[in-house]
Amino acid sequence: MPRPAAPVAPPPPGGVLWNLAGDVRALLMLPAALTLQVAHPAVGAGVDEHSVFRTDPWGRGERSLRSLQLWIYGGERAAEEGRRLRELHRTIGGTDTRGRRYHALAPATYAWVHATGFPVYRHACRYLVRELTPAQERRLYAEWLQVGRVLGIRDRDMPATVEAFWPYWRRMLAEEVEATAVVRELVDVDAAVPPPDRGPRALRAVLAVLWPVLLPPLARFRRFMTVGLMPPDARAALGLPWTPVQERRLRRFGRVLRLLVPLLPERLRYLPLAREARRAQRAGPAARKAALRDVSGASPAP
Repeated sequence: MPRPAAPVAPPPPGGVLWNLAGDVRALLMLPAALTLQVAHPAVGAGVDEHSVFRTDPWGRGERSLRSLQLWIYGGERAAEEGRRLRELHRTIGGTDTRGRRYHALAPATYAWVHATGFPVYRHACRYLVRELTPAQERRLYAEWLQVGRVLGIRDRDMPATVEAFWPYWRRMLAEEVEATAVVRELVDVDAAVPPPDRGPRALRAVLAVLWPVLLPPLARFRRFMTVGLMPPDARAALGLPWTPVQERRLRRFGRVLRLLVPLLPERLRYLPLAREARRAQRAGPAARKAALRDVSGASPAP
């Protein structure tokens, strides 16, 4: 009788993703990747019809961020999270904007959702962290493939090397992606967004009062970072304008972050699950399991 397949492990501690994905600067990179995901007609249709991003944007964002962190810092729970996501998407399907039937777990569609993270990380690092060397870029891609395996993406559905990725990327930009309704909504500075419903009650009350004043500049900043941290060829494929003035502003903003963020203490520089995983890694395997239990609210799989 064949043995059950061993769970796929996340990328190793000390790698490119280990240092990048939990850094607070990575929060600024996520909107560009999410916008590229929904630029695929099938993904855009699925999110438009089945997601709660309009009615519960803060909850959805919190859950998505926690999920992403588990893929990299969750240890034994990474594979569990990958299975949970596949089960969550098992019933999602319909007809996309081009009249084609789609299913969320169709290999090409599911692979695209994952693939968008690599070019966004690569591009955004130039501004917010530092430009990756060719060796770091290859390592980042290999680690991103490993995350794909955690999510249940088969090796044959993703380009095997970074060199093979770019022809795939260019083909997807030329033939598949479009400014779907969800893309337009995500970069619309006038889109209605409710005030945050997470955090201390007193802070929520203050934000609710100030939200009409705070939302417009926050919406402009969100669009600025979403479009600016999107690779230029993807930006062009979606018809999103980007001016030389905006480029200079983004470079100045990036220089400030590159200077200030490394000076922050670890408790402020890294997101909670990443911070605890890094601390536990230094302390040993037993401490790592305890940290995962404390942060996630559940024991890691035995």
